[in-house]
Amino acid sequence: MITASGLELRAGSRVLLGQTTLRVQPGDRIGLVGRNGAGKTTTLRVLAGEGEPYAGEMRHTGEIGYLPQDPREGDLSVAARDRVLSARGLDVLLRDMEKAQNAMAELVDDAARDRAVRRYGTLEERFSSLGGYAAESEAARICANLGLEERVLPQPLHTLSGGQRRRIELARILFAASESGAGGRSGTTLLLDEPTNHLDADSVNWLRGFLKAHEGGLVVISHDVDLLDEVVNKVWFLDATRAELDSYNMNWKRYLDARATDEKRRRRERANAEKKAAALRQQAAKLGAKATKAVAAKNMARRAEQMLANLDEERQADRVARITFPSPASCGRTPLTAEGLSKSYGSLEIFTGVDLAIDRGSKVVVLGLNGAGKTTLLRLLAGLEKPDTGKVVPGHGLRLGYYAQEHETLDHEASVWENTRHLAPDAGAQELRNLLGSFLFSGEQLDQPAGTLSGGEKTRLALAGLVSSAANVLLLDEPTNNLDPASRAQVLDALRSYGGAVVLVTHDPGAVDALEPERVILLPDGTEDHWSDDYRELVQLA
Repeated sequence: MITASGLELRAGSRVLLGQTTLRVQPGDRIGLVGRNGAGKTTTLRVLAGEGEPYAGEMRHTGEIGYLPQDPREGDLSVAARDRVLSARGLDVLLRDMEKAQNAMAELVDDAARDRAVRRYGTLEERFSSLGGYAAESEAARICANLGLEERVLPQPLHTLSGGQRRRIELARILFAASESGAGGRSGTTLLLDEPTNHLDADSVNWLRGFLKAHEGGLVVISHDVDLLDEVVNKVWFLDATRAELDSYNMNWKRYLDARATDEKRRRRERANAEKKAAALRQQAAKLGAKATKAVAAKNMARRAEQMLANLDEERQADRVARITFPSPASCGRTPLTAEGLSKSYGSLEIFTGVDLAIDRGSKVVVLGLNGAGKTTLLRLLAGLEKPDTGKVVPGHGLRLGYYAQEHETLDHEASVWENTRHLAPDAGAQELRNLLGSFLFSGEQLDQPAGTLSGGEKTRLALAGLVSSAANVLLLDEPTNNLDPASRAQVLDALRSYGGAVVLVTHDPGAVDALEPERVILLPDGTEDHWSDDYRELVQLA
């Protein structure tokens, strides 16, 4: 279905993957794993035909369903339902059938009406061959399983949140790959980059079942360990330290055991070889002092070098970004207040009558079902959108820092360096280099356009911008999405130690535990309450 021969991937002069042969066949459910920045997203883009490899050949047979981390939704005036149906071309057929039906009813000329009848019959036959009238209910069922309410489907895409639009794209891909809505019997190869982002717990459970039943190929990038454990039957580990891809023809648990065994073997073999090589070098040094033994000494030294050269390369320890949040600037007792906020998109009311006061150093979690307006509320507080009614009132000394889950605060055309310079125009050049270095950006990567970064790298870049802001109120929208476990742990530690105020939107219970919130805002009603552990159960569901 997908075959790559002699595949080599680079980011600038940095080699992400040396010449490698990859193959995805029907029934393969492959977990593509590795640290943030290792090249997973680049690899998936190239497999999907969306990017060009530095070297090598790609061959595709059959359909490809590709979900990037930042999907391109196309025309945002299109209704969500039509976007999903477009996966099989049904949206166009339905519109053409409606036009032909109207013509049949309105035309007076018999010959023209007969042509319209024949055209309608042809369209209906094609419509039926592609799933017919059951397709709309099938698409709606997939959408519902992904947490998209029926009221959302007639809405234009531009009225939906970023998370809702991403779920529409996932629904579109799964609808194209499914003949029954219960799992793919098709030969479509699914290439999914972090498909569980923005999904609640019920939707993630349903998606696991769908992917497990899919009979076509699957390559999935995910930090959801439960999804990998339940779905994948092969693992590709992309090792950034060696620019190599290790393939394990086994499930997730056996892969973890095999990786641990491999690492122990490599350490043991290297320790033994280094011990023997040291003995040979020591003996060579003794012999080298005698002119008659010089040749033997050189041979011993050469043998020692060969012993080390023939070893499997030892995997270096992964570098981890040193993520901290800024020391908050001084401010008044209540740096941010909102009064009577409401927001609608067309006829779709998101929320109404939301009041809140963010006190200095307070910790607040915003909960609500997908589509309840959590991201919209943060955007209103950040001043990126205007409310329909009500107002946001900045208090004395307010300095806002906003982390957006869709990374829209980044200029994707600008470089890593330019983005950071824009966020901290008064900082010295060396200060910014040190900051970016602590977030694992250095060398040529400083000149890399932000739009070409992986999701995890974009997260690190956006967080680096927050550090330079001296913000005393942080608005954080899903800050742990796209992060590998080590980077996520750094973000959670940063949350624990931050002294300013935080308004947090998250599906990650660990982020809530780290924040230790005092209050909760429940949307869409805007109800405010003291935090209790009873609300913790709602985090993954909301």
